[in-house]
Amino acid sequence: MDNKNKNAIGMIGLGTMGSNLLENIAEHGFSGSGYDIDTNKVDALNKLDSEKITGFSDMGDFIESLKSPKIVMLLVPAGEIVDTVIDQLKKHLEKGDLIIDGGNSHFTDTERRYKALEQKGFHFIGMGVSGGEEGARKGPSLMPGGAKEAYKQVEPILKKIAAQVEGDPMVAYMGDRSAGHFVKMVHNGIEYAIMQLISETYEILKSGLNYTDSQIHDVFKKWNEGRLESYLLDITRDIFAYRKEGEDTILLETIRDQAKAKGTGKWTSQAAMDLHLPVPIIDIAVAMRDLSTFKKLRTNASQVYSTPKHIMKSEDQKAFFSALEPAFYFAMVSAYAQGMHLFSRASQEFDYNLNLKLIANIWRGGCIIRSKFLKNIYAAYQKKPDLTHLFLDGSIQNNLQECIPAVRKVVSRTALQGIATPAFSAALNYFDNFRSESMPTNLIQAQRDYFGSHTYELKGKKGVFHSKWVMENKEEIEEKS
Repeated sequence: MDNKNKNAIGMIGLGTMGSNLLENIAEHGFSGSGYDIDTNKVDALNKLDSEKITGFSDMGDFIESLKSPKIVMLLVPAGEIVDTVIDQLKKHLEKGDLIIDGGNSHFTDTERRYKALEQKGFHFIGMGVSGGEEGARKGPSLMPGGAKEAYKQVEPILKKIAAQVEGDPMVAYMGDRSAGHFVKMVHNGIEYAIMQLISETYEILKSGLNYTDSQIHDVFKKWNEGRLESYLLDITRDIFAYRKEGEDTILLETIRDQAKAKGTGKWTSQAAMDLHLPVPIIDIAVAMRDLSTFKKLRTNASQVYSTPKHIMKSEDQKAFFSALEPAFYFAMVSAYAQGMHLFSRASQEFDYNLNLKLIANIWRGGCIIRSKFLKNIYAAYQKKPDLTHLFLDGSIQNNLQECIPAVRKVVSRTALQGIATPAFSAALNYFDNFRSESMPTNLIQAQRDYFGSHTYELKGKKGVFHSKWVMENKEEIEEKS
């Protein structure tokens, strides 16, 4: 086995993410090979000022350039193309070699690929990569899952290229098989929820309080200097200041209000429903993106159901605005809490053995949902590793209690004004049912048994029961009443 002058890792897919990650790898002292069917991308890679990176357009030459056991990372679009590339790789690799899928693959696909490759003697890691183009180049948050011995094989490289926060690399072994991609999927679901909350806040400030773009910029700037500090608020602040040269209005005002999606938010909702665990703030964020695409339908409806958004009276604005920050905090906490609760359930169901403290820790830097609040989440699980829900942590509970009047004010007042705040409302309604010892779902059970004989259980009595709900003397009783 001659490894002399061979590269430490190979990258398949030389788009912006792949090439940036290779540059990151080289910058940290590891040699890398890149492969792409697009020769222009290969040429661009070879033109980089780096002796540690080499581009290839021939798969055989690419594999031959790597040290054994070989490490090959894929950064290609999720779906069938991943399977196609893996099939090609199997012809060139040997048992014990490692394939890493760094794309946004569905965790069920990763589960299938892991088992199939394991049977053939290959190692496979499904790794979530968060941070976008900038993160890939300067340090992303990495969420690898698979066999632990396979992770150990690539760990030295991953620890160097990951984002660094207070001396800690933002990468850790997530768990067996598809755990890494499951964690990344839920990360993206939380991302959907927080983005929806920010957009609703924008609508409140603009339509409810008549704030200018400059004023909205100042609000997000100030919030980002306090407990709401986060990457998403950071970029939102910048968006409200960005103008093209010579333009009077910010670019945002010219962007169509039709949001697109790549499916990871939807996958989170689907997985949660399969596990019978509610994540309503994520669900509604996905639904609102879908609704936004029906532009013509919404335009027609706006002409039929015209509802002016009344600007609040000046004397009410100050009190209402003061409620916005704590209301946002409350809803943001709910988004994280629902995601972490999903981890708890999935860890048991799929035998992932997820470490929620570790997940919160590696999200502190590099990733899209990094925020100051992740320190609170880390502290909660450090104090009680088996914490079933963030709402039950004493410190978080105290913070939420202070925010409840504010979120009630925001949800009720915006509803009266005709301003849609579905994510704020979902956060509040989730909380109100979460804290309820008794929900009205006993009626639903009675209804199910009435029309479908689905049975019910009784308070303080073991067993499953069914009733004949149609009484023989029903007409007589109704007449008497």
